[in-house]
Amino acid sequence: MRVKEAKQIPIKPTVIAIVFAALYGAIPSAHAGALPTGGRFVAGNGSIAQSGNSVTINQNSSRGVVDWNSFSIDRGNAVTFNNGTGATLNRVTGGDTSMIMGALSATGSVYLINPQGVVIGNNGTVTTGGRFVASTLDTDNASFMNGGPLTFTGSSSRRVVNLGQIGSTHGDVFLVSAAEVDNFGGISAPDGTAEIAAGRKILLQDSSTGRQVFVQSGSHGTVWNQGDIAAAQINLQAADGNIFALAGNHAAPRATGTATRDGHIWIVADQGNVNLSGLFSAYNANDSSGGTIDTVARNLAFPDIGPTVIGGVWNITTPSYKLGAPSGRAFAQTLNGGTAINVQTTGADGSNGNIEVASNLGWDGAGSLTLGAYNTVTVDSGVTIRNQANGNLTLRADNTGIDNGGSVINNGSIDWSKSTGIVNLLYDMNGSYAAGTQLANANWKAPAFSALTTQMTAYQLVNSWADIDSVGSLPASTYSTNYALGKDFDASVFGMAIGYNGLEQPKSPFEGQFDGMGHTIENGTVPGGLFGLIGQQGVVRNLTMTNTGRDFGLAEDPAGILASVSQGTISNVFVSGNMVGYTSAAGNSGGPPVGGLVGINEGLIERSGSSATISNNGVSGGLVGSNTGSIVQSFASGNVSGDSITEPGGLVGDNAGSISQSYATGTVSGLSYYAGGLVATNSGTIDESFATTNVTSIFIDPHYPPQLGGIAGANTGTIGQNVYWDVDTTGQASGGPGTLSANGLSHAQMSNPASFPGWDFSSGGVWAMPSGAAHPVLRWQLQPSSNAGGGAAL
Repeated sequence: MRVKEAKQIPIKPTVIAIVFAALYGAIPSAHAGALPTGGRFVAGNGSIAQSGNSVTINQNSSRGVVDWNSFSIDRGNAVTFNNGTGATLNRVTGGDTSMIMGALSATGSVYLINPQGVVIGNNGTVTTGGRFVASTLDTDNASFMNGGPLTFTGSSSRRVVNLGQIGSTHGDVFLVSAAEVDNFGGISAPDGTAEIAAGRKILLQDSSTGRQVFVQSGSHGTVWNQGDIAAAQINLQAADGNIFALAGNHAAPRATGTATRDGHIWIVADQGNVNLSGLFSAYNANDSSGGTIDTVARNLAFPDIGPTVIGGVWNITTPSYKLGAPSGRAFAQTLNGGTAINVQTTGADGSNGNIEVASNLGWDGAGSLTLGAYNTVTVDSGVTIRNQANGNLTLRADNTGIDNGGSVINNGSIDWSKSTGIVNLLYDMNGSYAAGTQLANANWKAPAFSALTTQMTAYQLVNSWADIDSVGSLPASTYSTNYALGKDFDASVFGMAIGYNGLEQPKSPFEGQFDGMGHTIENGTVPGGLFGLIGQQGVVRNLTMTNTGRDFGLAEDPAGILASVSQGTISNVFVSGNMVGYTSAAGNSGGPPVGGLVGINEGLIERSGSSATISNNGVSGGLVGSNTGSIVQSFASGNVSGDSITEPGGLVGDNAGSISQSYATGTVSGLSYYAGGLVATNSGTIDESFATTNVTSIFIDPHYPPQLGGIAGANTGTIGQNVYWDVDTTGQASGGPGTLSANGLSHAQMSNPASFPGWDFSSGGVWAMPSGAAHPVLRWQLQPSSNAGGGAAL
């Protein structure tokens, strides 16, 4: 089955009139002077009193259940619940619909259950301090009185309708029915969620951070919203039914978030149909950041005047998708406003899981578009996807990373000639790629610290260690190919790393781009690194490797979790695990360099880090064993040691290159002659960096005492006047040769930005001092998308 863009549903006054006619034909009007009748407490305790045109319920227990013969409130009448911060469940046992034409108020929460239907009229108002629930489905008294999750079940064909105003000052608003829920009025829940659901079985459970209503069994019911909803979060669900979210410009659903809730809108009919138009807004009032809108549907329809979504990201999940003209218009106006759109197909319900772009799509805003297909993404002939601002585009095949042969086929045109954004095209290793017409911006420049080399890049997807093996066993000519991780995966079995032959010698330099896309490889065992040799043109970025390393040493090989040797660029890469270098029973020294990230660096390492534990009888560093290249804005926090004569450094063992804006915080120990908190030996340059690394040695020779320093054990290079060490944690009164004694700071001074003159701690600066921190950190480490420094996963 192929799911196409669903038929448009025009929204006209006649449609609404038909709905109302059907509604009022099934619901009797409330008689004049109507008030609830026959009420009695069946659980909990309290009193019910009528005075004139009002009824007051005084509840003495925290929770109570009241059965009523009827529960309606005529215009001009009022019902008040004095239930403190508690809750009252009201169940109507008679045969009349509940018509709320007057005022219903409560200090706490009110549940109104009536299988004959609930209507809040045009002039009706509901105001509660806590939660308000209107339902045609029933639940059991015991669960309610216990205060736990509630399961609502039933098959009533009557509706819950709001034509008036429902407000909860500190709680939630839930409207539930098996048949249909219609909101044409206003709903306000600034501190809670507003949730409308249609289903035969519905779970309601408390959550202070996310949605609380879940349809567990569908009823082919309908949710129709054409009213105004303002809440911290909004949830519309119909499971296998229909959702008509038809907001107008003056009736826009707005999810505003709270201190604990992000601004979030869910529109979920995973086995049904969703029809959207109007304006939808999701944002976080606390920091003004954009919220999230999640739309899940078997079929998704946009009227001629399609929706405009304002938020951080609009996620769309559907079995397959054909992007036609209505989608193009809706997407363009959303992307123009800066909201990202992320379309993902699932291949469910027998569909092929493809995405077909069948209509032109162009936008002039900053919003980024991702089209992720379960199988294949195709841009039709004659179709152009275009951006003229800084929007990004990702076309992703095989979005679940199962090696299904998904392809990216561009039979049209991708025009980024007037955009500063980037284009990623990702296809399965067993699939195919057709570039089509691609127009790049001749003046494009890569964003700082992105390590991008091209504006428009096609990648083969790597989804498993078996895929890594296959890359490692390919001919050397393929090492200029671009690869990207398609998902996180476990690499607990030994495999062939990229750039090694069976003797574990570097075979050919990797000269392509390897983008981890923010994903993680864990539990790997590597011979000398994931890469044998990253060549001068090679780039590895946005990757995390955890619990990875090797537990044996070979004298021939430098070693690091990422690479044995790097001559290229490493950016935004993070490793943890255990690297054991050269060891021997005789205790000989002189093994090859070993580092947490790479053994030998001759290129550029930026914004990367290691927490790996290093053990080596030779030159060793928490991040790099031997550096003749550049290290910028990077760190190491692992422990470095050796059983024989070693040269350990907290960040680098032997530095003959440059180190700037970097730091080390682990420990350095062993039988060491030269050892330093930042480097063991320095013949290069070190600038604007620090170390808190504890430095010790058990080397005993009265003629040649060990050379230890808070910064360096030996120095013939240049150490800047803005390089510091923690005297207390390093245990070193001296920073080492060539360092300023005044730059040794106490542990208390290390937590004060004023101790680092010239360092930029501003909101846009390199450094930050989080509350309670014992030392500075790099500001990029505090960014939510950093993945401990990594990028956002696709």
